[in-house]
Amino acid sequence: MIRFHAEHPRARRVYGQNLLADPAAVRRIADAAVPCGSDLVVEVGAGRGSLTAELLRRAGRVIAYEVDPGMAGALPRSPGLTVRTADFLAAEAPAGPFAVVGNIPYALTSAVVAWCLAAPRLTSATLLTQLEYARKRTGDYGRWSRLTIETWPRFEWRLAGRVPRAAFRPVPGVDGGILRLVRRPEPLVAPDRLGQYRALVRLGFGGAGGSLHASLARRYPPRRVAGAFRALRLDAGTPVGLVWPEQWLTLFRLLSFERR
Repeated sequence: MIRFHAEHPRARRVYGQNLLADPAAVRRIADAAVPCGSDLVVEVGAGRGSLTAELLRRAGRVIAYEVDPGMAGALPRSPGLTVRTADFLAAEAPAGPFAVVGNIPYALTSAVVAWCLAAPRLTSATLLTQLEYARKRTGDYGRWSRLTIETWPRFEWRLAGRVPRAAFRPVPGVDGGILRLVRRPEPLVAPDRLGQYRALVRLGFGGAGGSLHASLARRYPPRRVAGAFRALRLDAGTPVGLVWPEQWLTLFRLLSFERR
């Protein structure tokens, strides 16, 4: 049996991370991340290794990044486990398919997400973030963020669960959310058109003109914009955040006359 050492709580405060103390929550994250059969998992911030142990039971290989030398040194050497005392954000992505899993410091959430989105062979990322962040990115508030819409053709964003603040040590001020980023087998927009799609989204979220309809009409023929909104049964005054990802894809196809 693999035994993991507890960390000094002050050390974790230095790195801004609240570690999971609830075994049931740890298992939920590992189950969401690695249903079965995944080969390589890269863990962000292994800490005392409770999540690492669960990942090793489900994956063929685990590369655990732990920037705290004391914590990294306490992680046992085990078949299938590689421990790296290094900054995950400065690491090169593996050359083959891999998944990322981590209970990440909340202050580093945006940077970790950006790293994952930029990794060419990443298949999925399962990140324990602030609940508010996970809900915002997955449309759980009924609104959609620009980052989600912009990356939707390549990635599905899911809220895979909620972790109460009492499950952490030290206890943070907010609950956690299990955020799942899953790369689509085939992008929903042709690869050579992704740049045009992103430009449309940036234009729409840019606020020029005072509404999504008016912003798009600054670059596209107003009649075509009006027709696209009618086809989607979208009111011209619909706030940009209330437009669903699927509606953005349809807007792109109608406005650019994309043909599959």
